[in-house]
Amino acid sequence: MKRGLLRGSPGIFIALRYLLGRAHEGGRYLQGAAIGIAVSLIPIVVTLIVADGMIRGITDRYLEMGTGHLEVYDYTNPDALEASVETIAGMEGVKGVWPERHGLGVLVSEKGKVGANVRAVEPSFWTSGGAERFLVTLEGSPALENDREVLLGEALAGSIGAKVNDTVRIMTVRTGNDGRIIPRLTPFTVKGIVSSGYRELDALWCIMSYTMGKRLLSDEFSYSYLMVKIDDPYTKADEWAGLLSRTLGSGFGVYTWKELQRSQYSSYESTRQLLVLIMALIVIIAAVNVSSATAMLAIERRRDMAVLKAFGASPGGAARIFLWGSLLTGITGAVGGISLGLIIGSSINRIIQGLERVLSFFSRLAGGGGIRILDPGYYLEEIPIVIDWNAIAAIGVFAVLCSVIASWLPSRRAGRVPPVELLRKY
Repeated sequence: MKRGLLRGSPGIFIALRYLLGRAHEGGRYLQGAAIGIAVSLIPIVVTLIVADGMIRGITDRYLEMGTGHLEVYDYTNPDALEASVETIAGMEGVKGVWPERHGLGVLVSEKGKVGANVRAVEPSFWTSGGAERFLVTLEGSPALENDREVLLGEALAGSIGAKVNDTVRIMTVRTGNDGRIIPRLTPFTVKGIVSSGYRELDALWCIMSYTMGKRLLSDEFSYSYLMVKIDDPYTKADEWAGLLSRTLGSGFGVYTWKELQRSQYSSYESTRQLLVLIMALIVIIAAVNVSSATAMLAIERRRDMAVLKAFGASPGGAARIFLWGSLLTGITGAVGGISLGLIIGSSINRIIQGLERVLSFFSRLAGGGGIRILDPGYYLEEIPIVIDWNAIAAIGVFAVLCSVIASWLPSRRAGRVPPVELLRKY
Protein backbone atom coordinates (compact mmCIF):
# COMPACT_ATOMS: atom_id res chain seq x y z
CA MET A 1 0.00 0.00 0.00
CA LYS A 2 1.42 3.37 -0.95
CA ARG A 3 1.90 6.22 1.45
CA GLY A 4 -0.95 8.68 1.37
CA LEU A 5 -3.45 6.09 0.18
CA LEU A 6 -5.53 6.65 3.31
CA ARG A 7 -5.95 10.33 2.58
CA GLY A 8 -9.19 9.86 0.66
CA SER A 9 -11.88 7.24 0.23
CA PRO A 10 -10.08 4.26 1.83
CA GLY A 11 -9.69 6.11 5.13
CA ILE A 12 -13.36 7.18 5.10
CA PHE A 13 -14.46 3.66 4.19
CA ILE A 14 -12.50 2.11 7.07
CA ALA A 15 -13.85 4.72 9.51
CA LEU A 16 -17.38 4.09 8.30
CA ARG A 17 -16.88 0.37 8.76
CA TYR A 18 -15.81 0.96 12.36
CA LEU A 19 -18.87 3.15 12.99
CA LEU A 20 -21.36 0.76 11.41
CA GLY A 21 -19.55 -2.46 12.30
CA ARG A 22 -20.45 -5.07 14.85
CA ALA A 23 -19.86 -4.57 18.54
CA HIS A 24 -16.81 -6.87 18.71
CA GLU A 25 -15.24 -4.94 15.81
CA GLY A 26 -15.20 -1.74 17.83
CA GLY A 27 -18.50 -0.35 16.57
CA ARG A 28 -19.94 -0.21 20.05
CA TYR A 29 -17.58 2.62 20.99
CA LEU A 30 -18.41 5.00 18.16
CA GLN A 31 -22.08 4.06 18.13
CA GLY A 32 -22.33 4.75 21.84
CA ALA A 33 -20.60 8.11 21.38
CA ALA A 34 -23.00 9.01 18.54
CA ILE A 35 -25.97 8.18 20.76
CA GLY A 36 -24.48 10.33 23.51
CA ILE A 37 -24.18 13.31 21.15
CA ALA A 38 -27.72 12.78 19.88
CA VAL A 39 -29.11 12.64 23.41
CA SER A 40 -27.23 15.81 24.37
CA LEU A 41 -28.56 17.71 21.34
CA ILE A 42 -32.24 16.88 21.88
CA PRO A 43 -32.72 19.16 24.93
CA ILE A 44 -30.77 22.06 23.40
CA VAL A 45 -32.90 22.00 20.24
CA VAL A 46 -36.14 21.72 22.21
CA THR A 47 -35.00 24.51 24.55
CA LEU A 48 -34.18 26.74 21.59
CA ILE A 49 -37.56 26.15 19.96
CA VAL A 50 -39.48 26.75 23.19
CA ALA A 51 -37.43 29.84 24.15
CA ASP A 52 -37.75 31.40 20.69
CA GLY A 53 -41.45 30.59 20.60
CA MET A 54 -42.06 32.14 24.02
CA ILE A 55 -40.08 35.27 23.17
CA ARG A 56 -41.76 35.70 19.80
CA GLY A 57 -45.24 34.98 21.18
CA ILE A 58 -44.90 37.47 24.04
CA THR A 59 -43.23 40.10 21.85
CA ASP A 60 -45.90 39.78 19.15
CA ARG A 61 -48.61 40.37 21.73
CA TYR A 62 -46.89 43.47 23.07
CA LEU A 63 -46.36 44.76 19.53
CA GLU A 64 -49.92 44.16 18.33
CA MET A 65 -51.89 44.91 21.49
CA GLY A 66 -49.57 46.84 23.79
CA THR A 67 -47.04 49.36 22.52
CA GLY A 68 -47.67 48.99 18.80
CA HIS A 69 -44.67 49.01 16.48
CA LEU A 70 -43.87 52.67 17.12
CA GLU A 71 -45.21 55.36 19.42
CA VAL A 72 -45.33 59.05 18.45
CA TYR A 73 -45.53 61.85 21.04
CA ASP A 74 -46.14 65.55 20.39
CA TYR A 75 -44.21 67.38 23.11
CA THR A 76 -44.91 70.91 21.89
CA ASN A 77 -48.69 70.67 21.43
CA PRO A 78 -50.14 67.40 22.78
CA ASP A 79 -53.72 68.55 22.09
CA ALA A 80 -52.94 68.66 18.35
CA LEU A 81 -51.58 65.11 18.26
CA GLU A 82 -54.53 63.78 16.27
CA ALA A 83 -53.75 66.19 13.42
CA SER A 84 -50.75 63.98 12.55
CA VAL A 85 -52.85 60.85 12.05
CA GLU A 86 -53.66 61.62 8.42
CA THR A 87 -50.04 62.44 7.59
CA ILE A 88 -48.73 59.17 9.00
CA ALA A 89 -51.59 57.01 7.70
CA GLY A 90 -50.96 58.25 4.14
CA MET A 91 -47.38 57.00 4.10
CA GLU A 92 -46.71 53.83 2.12
CA GLY A 93 -45.94 50.87 4.38
CA VAL A 94 -48.06 52.06 7.31
CA LYS A 95 -50.72 49.52 8.32
CA GLY A 96 -52.57 51.77 10.74
CA VAL A 97 -52.42 54.70 13.14
CA TRP A 98 -54.51 55.00 16.31
CA PRO A 99 -54.48 57.73 18.97
CA GLU A 100 -54.45 56.37 22.50
CA ARG A 101 -54.83 57.98 25.89
CA HIS A 102 -53.33 56.15 28.79
CA GLY A 103 -54.01 56.66 32.49
CA LEU A 104 -54.74 55.04 35.82
CA GLY A 105 -57.99 54.65 37.70
CA VAL A 106 -59.76 52.60 40.33
CA LEU A 107 -62.39 50.16 39.13
CA VAL A 108 -65.26 49.77 41.58
CA SER A 109 -68.01 47.13 41.57
CA GLU A 110 -70.44 45.74 44.12
CA LYS A 111 -67.92 43.03 44.99
CA GLY A 112 -64.77 45.10 45.37
CA LYS A 113 -62.39 47.61 43.90
CA VAL A 114 -59.00 47.42 42.24
CA GLY A 115 -56.50 49.64 40.43
CA ALA A 116 -56.84 49.59 36.66
CA ASN A 117 -54.75 50.52 33.65
CA VAL A 118 -57.18 52.64 31.62
CA ARG A 119 -56.62 52.43 27.87
CA ALA A 120 -58.68 54.77 25.73
CA VAL A 121 -58.26 53.86 22.07
CA GLU A 122 -60.40 53.78 18.94
CA PRO A 123 -62.49 50.55 18.90
CA SER A 124 -61.24 49.74 15.39
CA PHE A 125 -57.80 49.07 16.88
CA TRP A 126 -59.01 45.81 18.40
CA THR A 127 -60.54 44.48 15.18
CA SER A 128 -57.77 45.32 12.68
CA GLY A 129 -54.05 45.84 12.23
CA GLY A 130 -52.97 42.61 13.96
CA ALA A 131 -54.64 42.90 17.37
CA GLU A 132 -57.50 40.71 16.21
CA ARG A 133 -55.07 37.77 15.85
CA PHE A 134 -54.38 37.63 19.56
CA LEU A 135 -57.36 39.20 21.31
CA VAL A 136 -59.60 36.46 22.70
CA THR A 137 -63.11 37.39 23.78
CA LEU A 138 -63.98 35.20 26.76
CA GLU A 139 -67.40 36.73 27.35
CA GLY A 140 -69.56 39.28 25.55
CA SER A 141 -68.29 41.22 22.53
CA PRO A 142 -65.10 43.23 21.83
CA ALA A 143 -67.03 45.87 19.85
CA LEU A 144 -67.71 49.02 21.89
CA GLU A 145 -70.93 50.57 20.56
CA ASN A 146 -70.95 53.69 22.73
CA ASP A 147 -68.76 55.68 25.08
CA ARG A 148 -70.30 54.15 28.20
CA GLU A 149 -69.10 50.63 27.49
CA VAL A 150 -65.78 49.09 28.52
CA LEU A 151 -63.80 45.91 28.00
CA LEU A 152 -62.06 44.34 30.98
CA GLY A 153 -59.05 42.06 31.11
CA GLU A 154 -59.77 38.58 32.45
CA ALA A 155 -57.74 38.98 35.65
CA LEU A 156 -59.15 42.45 36.35
CA ALA A 157 -62.74 41.28 35.89
CA GLY A 158 -62.13 38.25 38.09
CA SER A 159 -60.64 40.32 40.91
CA ILE A 160 -63.88 42.34 41.33
CA GLY A 161 -66.30 39.63 40.17
CA ALA A 162 -67.45 41.64 37.13
CA LYS A 163 -69.55 39.94 34.45
CA VAL A 164 -70.80 41.02 31.04
CA ASN A 165 -73.61 43.65 31.30
CA ASP A 166 -72.63 44.49 34.89
CA THR A 167 -72.29 48.13 35.83
CA VAL A 168 -68.90 49.18 37.14
CA ARG A 169 -67.59 52.59 38.13
CA ILE A 170 -64.22 54.03 37.33
CA MET A 171 -62.75 56.54 39.75
CA THR A 172 -60.37 59.04 38.22
CA VAL A 173 -58.97 62.28 39.58
CA ARG A 174 -58.29 65.76 38.32
CA THR A 175 -56.75 68.90 39.79
CA GLY A 176 -59.15 71.72 40.64
CA ASN A 177 -58.50 75.40 40.12
CA ASP A 178 -57.43 75.70 43.73
CA GLY A 179 -54.91 72.85 43.37
CA ARG A 180 -56.97 70.24 45.22
CA ILE A 181 -57.29 66.69 43.89
CA ILE A 182 -60.91 66.07 42.93
CA PRO A 183 -62.10 62.45 42.50
CA ARG A 184 -64.71 61.52 39.94
CA LEU A 185 -66.83 58.35 39.62
CA THR A 186 -68.14 57.43 36.17
CA PRO A 187 -70.43 54.43 35.54
CA PHE A 188 -69.82 52.05 32.65
CA THR A 189 -71.35 48.83 31.35
CA VAL A 190 -69.08 45.84 30.88
CA LYS A 191 -69.39 44.95 27.18
CA GLY A 192 -66.86 42.14 27.14
CA ILE A 193 -64.14 40.30 29.03
CA VAL A 194 -61.00 39.74 26.97
CA SER A 195 -57.59 38.09 27.10
CA SER A 196 -54.39 38.58 25.16
CA GLY A 197 -53.19 35.07 25.94
CA TYR A 198 -50.54 36.52 28.25
CA ARG A 199 -51.86 37.68 31.61
CA GLU A 200 -48.96 39.96 32.45
CA LEU A 201 -49.96 42.14 29.50
CA ASP A 202 -53.73 42.32 30.06
CA ALA A 203 -54.07 41.79 33.82
CA LEU A 204 -55.08 45.42 34.50
CA TRP A 205 -56.74 46.36 31.22
CA CYS A 206 -59.80 48.57 31.32
CA ILE A 207 -60.51 49.55 27.72
CA MET A 208 -62.81 52.37 26.64
CA SER A 209 -63.30 54.56 23.58
CA TYR A 210 -60.77 57.27 22.81
CA THR A 211 -63.34 60.08 22.95
CA MET A 212 -64.47 59.00 26.42
CA GLY A 213 -60.89 58.71 27.60
CA LYS A 214 -60.16 62.28 26.54
CA ARG A 215 -63.07 63.52 28.63
CA LEU A 216 -62.43 61.28 31.61
CA LEU A 217 -58.64 61.30 31.96
CA SER A 218 -57.14 64.66 32.87
CA ASP A 219 -53.89 65.87 31.32
CA GLU A 220 -52.14 65.89 34.70
CA PHE A 221 -52.66 62.18 35.30
CA SER A 222 -52.59 60.71 31.79
CA TYR A 223 -50.77 61.02 28.48
CA SER A 224 -51.60 60.59 24.81
CA TYR A 225 -49.65 59.21 21.88
CA LEU A 226 -50.14 57.75 18.42
CA MET A 227 -49.72 54.02 18.06
CA VAL A 228 -48.27 53.22 14.61
CA LYS A 229 -48.09 49.83 12.90
CA ILE A 230 -45.89 49.14 9.91
CA ASP A 231 -45.33 46.22 7.53
CA ASP A 232 -42.14 44.79 9.05
CA PRO A 233 -41.61 45.87 12.67
CA TYR A 234 -38.79 43.41 13.39
CA THR A 235 -36.37 44.72 10.75
CA LYS A 236 -37.66 48.16 9.76
CA ALA A 237 -38.69 49.79 13.05
CA ASP A 238 -35.50 51.87 13.35
CA GLU A 239 -35.73 52.97 9.72
CA TRP A 240 -39.33 54.09 10.21
CA ALA A 241 -38.49 55.94 13.42
CA GLY A 242 -36.02 58.10 11.50
CA LEU A 243 -38.45 58.62 8.62
CA LEU A 244 -41.29 59.70 10.93
CA SER A 245 -39.00 62.05 12.84
CA ARG A 246 -37.97 63.78 9.60
CA THR A 247 -41.57 63.91 8.33
CA LEU A 248 -43.15 65.27 11.50
CA GLY A 249 -40.32 67.66 12.35
CA SER A 250 -39.00 68.87 15.68
CA GLY A 251 -41.16 68.70 18.76
CA PHE A 252 -42.18 65.10 18.12
CA GLY A 253 -40.74 62.03 19.82
CA VAL A 254 -40.76 58.71 17.95
CA TYR A 255 -39.94 55.50 19.82
CA THR A 256 -39.66 51.97 18.46
CA TRP A 257 -40.97 48.90 20.23
CA LYS A 258 -37.35 47.88 20.86
CA GLU A 259 -36.82 51.04 22.91
CA LEU A 260 -40.15 50.75 24.70
CA GLN A 261 -39.54 47.10 25.65
CA ARG A 262 -35.77 47.22 25.93
CA SER A 263 -35.45 45.90 29.50
CA GLN A 264 -38.01 43.15 29.03
CA TYR A 265 -36.73 42.01 25.64
CA SER A 266 -33.11 42.07 26.86
CA SER A 267 -34.13 39.95 29.84
CA TYR A 268 -35.73 37.36 27.54
CA GLU A 269 -32.69 37.27 25.27
CA SER A 270 -30.27 36.94 28.19
CA THR A 271 -32.28 34.05 29.61
CA ARG A 272 -32.33 32.36 26.22
CA GLN A 273 -28.58 32.70 25.77
CA LEU A 274 -27.93 31.40 29.28
CA LEU A 275 -30.08 28.33 28.64
CA VAL A 276 -28.31 27.63 25.34
CA LEU A 277 -24.91 28.04 27.02
CA ILE A 278 -25.81 25.54 29.74
CA MET A 279 -27.04 23.08 27.14
CA ALA A 280 -23.87 23.62 25.08
CA LEU A 281 -21.83 22.41 28.05
CA ILE A 282 -23.75 19.14 27.85
CA VAL A 283 -22.78 18.86 24.18
CA ILE A 284 -19.12 19.44 25.05
CA ILE A 285 -19.27 16.68 27.68
CA ALA A 286 -20.83 14.33 25.11
CA ALA A 287 -18.11 15.26 22.62
CA VAL A 288 -15.43 14.37 25.19
CA ASN A 289 -17.01 10.91 25.20
CA VAL A 290 -16.00 10.68 21.53
CA SER A 291 -12.38 11.07 22.67
CA SER A 292 -12.74 8.09 25.00
CA ALA A 293 -14.48 6.10 22.29
CA THR A 294 -11.68 6.88 19.82
CA ALA A 295 -9.02 5.83 22.33
CA MET A 296 -10.78 2.53 23.03
CA LEU A 297 -11.29 1.93 19.31
CA ALA A 298 -7.59 2.56 18.66
CA ILE A 299 -6.65 -0.01 21.31
CA GLU A 300 -9.09 -2.58 19.97
CA ARG A 301 -8.04 -2.13 16.33
CA ARG A 302 -4.28 -2.22 16.85
CA ARG A 303 -4.08 -5.31 14.66
CA ASP A 304 -5.56 -3.33 11.74
CA MET A 305 -3.09 -0.51 12.32
CA ALA A 306 -0.21 -3.02 12.34
CA VAL A 307 -1.23 -4.41 8.96
CA LEU A 308 -1.80 -0.97 7.42
CA LYS A 309 1.55 0.36 8.63
CA ALA A 310 3.33 -2.76 7.46
CA PHE A 311 2.03 -2.00 3.98
CA GLY A 312 3.30 1.57 4.15
CA ALA A 313 0.55 3.63 5.73
CA SER A 314 1.94 6.81 7.26
CA PRO A 315 1.29 7.85 10.88
CA GLY A 316 -0.85 10.70 9.57
CA GLY A 317 -2.84 8.32 7.39
CA ALA A 318 -3.54 6.03 10.33
CA ALA A 319 -4.53 8.97 12.51
CA ARG A 320 -6.90 10.22 9.82
CA ILE A 321 -8.88 7.00 10.01
CA PHE A 322 -9.81 7.77 13.60
CA LEU A 323 -10.41 11.43 12.82
CA TRP A 324 -12.78 10.40 10.03
CA GLY A 325 -14.45 8.09 12.52
CA SER A 326 -14.98 10.92 15.01
CA LEU A 327 -16.26 13.19 12.22
CA LEU A 328 -18.77 10.59 11.05
CA THR A 329 -19.74 9.90 14.67
CA GLY A 330 -20.37 13.60 15.26
CA ILE A 331 -22.41 13.95 12.06
CA THR A 332 -24.48 10.86 12.88
CA GLY A 333 -25.17 12.06 16.42
CA ALA A 334 -25.91 15.63 15.27
CA VAL A 335 -28.36 14.55 12.58
CA GLY A 336 -30.13 12.12 14.89
CA GLY A 337 -30.28 14.50 17.85
CA ILE A 338 -31.40 17.51 15.84
CA SER A 339 -34.07 15.48 14.03
CA LEU A 340 -35.52 14.15 17.29
CA GLY A 341 -35.25 17.59 18.88
CA LEU A 342 -37.19 19.16 16.00
CA ILE A 343 -39.90 16.51 16.26
CA ILE A 344 -40.26 16.96 20.03
CA GLY A 345 -40.01 20.76 19.86
CA SER A 346 -42.63 21.00 17.12
CA SER A 347 -45.00 18.90 19.23
CA ILE A 348 -44.27 20.64 22.53
CA ASN A 349 -47.81 21.96 23.02
CA ARG A 350 -49.36 18.51 22.56
CA ILE A 351 -46.72 16.97 24.83
CA ILE A 352 -47.38 19.54 27.58
CA GLN A 353 -51.14 19.05 27.28
CA GLY A 354 -50.73 15.29 27.51
CA LEU A 355 -48.49 15.57 30.58
CA GLU A 356 -50.98 17.92 32.22
CA ARG A 357 -53.81 15.41 31.68
CA VAL A 358 -51.74 12.54 33.07
CA LEU A 359 -50.51 14.51 36.09
CA SER A 360 -53.98 15.92 36.75
CA PHE A 361 -55.42 12.40 36.69
CA PHE A 362 -53.05 11.17 39.39
CA SER A 363 -53.45 14.42 41.34
CA ARG A 364 -57.24 13.98 41.45
CA LEU A 365 -56.81 10.37 42.56
CA ALA A 366 -54.82 11.72 45.49
CA GLY A 367 -57.52 14.27 46.28
CA GLY A 368 -55.85 17.26 44.61
CA GLY A 369 -56.86 19.47 41.72
CA GLY A 370 -55.77 19.90 38.13
CA ILE A 371 -52.12 20.60 37.36
CA ARG A 372 -50.82 23.20 34.93
CA ILE A 373 -47.21 22.83 33.83
CA LEU A 374 -47.16 26.33 32.34
CA ASP A 375 -49.13 28.73 34.52
CA PRO A 376 -51.00 31.08 32.13
CA GLY A 377 -50.47 33.84 34.67
CA TYR A 378 -46.79 33.89 33.78
CA TYR A 379 -46.49 32.06 30.46
CA LEU A 380 -48.31 31.96 27.17
CA GLU A 381 -51.38 29.76 27.03
CA GLU A 382 -49.90 28.17 23.89
CA ILE A 383 -46.28 28.29 22.75
CA PRO A 384 -45.78 29.38 19.11
CA ILE A 385 -43.45 27.09 17.17
CA VAL A 386 -40.47 29.16 15.99
CA ILE A 387 -37.48 27.37 14.46
CA ASP A 388 -34.27 29.33 14.01
CA TRP A 389 -32.60 27.28 11.28
CA ASN A 390 -29.35 29.25 11.48
CA ALA A 391 -29.05 28.52 15.20
CA ILE A 392 -29.94 24.84 14.63
CA ALA A 393 -27.25 24.54 11.95
CA ALA A 394 -24.72 26.26 14.21
CA ILE A 395 -25.51 23.80 17.00
CA GLY A 396 -24.96 20.86 14.64
CA VAL A 397 -21.64 22.23 13.38
CA PHE A 398 -20.56 22.94 16.96
CA ALA A 399 -21.27 19.34 18.00
CA VAL A 400 -19.34 17.93 15.04
CA LEU A 401 -16.36 20.23 15.61
CA CYS A 402 -16.25 19.35 19.30
CA SER A 403 -16.24 15.65 18.38
CA VAL A 404 -13.32 16.05 15.97
CA ILE A 405 -11.30 18.28 18.31
CA ALA A 406 -11.85 15.97 21.27
CA SER A 407 -10.60 12.94 19.30
CA TRP A 408 -7.52 14.63 17.83
CA LEU A 409 -5.09 13.62 20.62
CA PRO A 410 -6.07 9.92 20.81
CA SER A 411 -6.04 9.73 16.99
CA ARG A 412 -2.57 11.28 16.87
CA ARG A 413 -1.26 8.86 19.51
CA ALA A 414 -2.73 5.91 17.64
CA GLY A 415 -1.02 6.99 14.43
CA ARG A 416 2.40 7.39 16.08
CA VAL A 417 2.70 3.85 17.45
CA PRO A 418 5.70 2.23 15.59
CA PRO A 419 4.63 -0.58 13.26
CA VAL A 420 7.47 -2.84 14.55
CA GLU A 421 6.03 -2.70 18.03
CA LEU A 422 2.56 -3.53 16.70
CA LEU A 423 3.85 -6.45 14.58
CA ARG A 424 5.82 -7.85 17.52
CA LYS A 425 2.61 -7.97 19.56
CA TYR A 426 0.36 -9.27 16.78
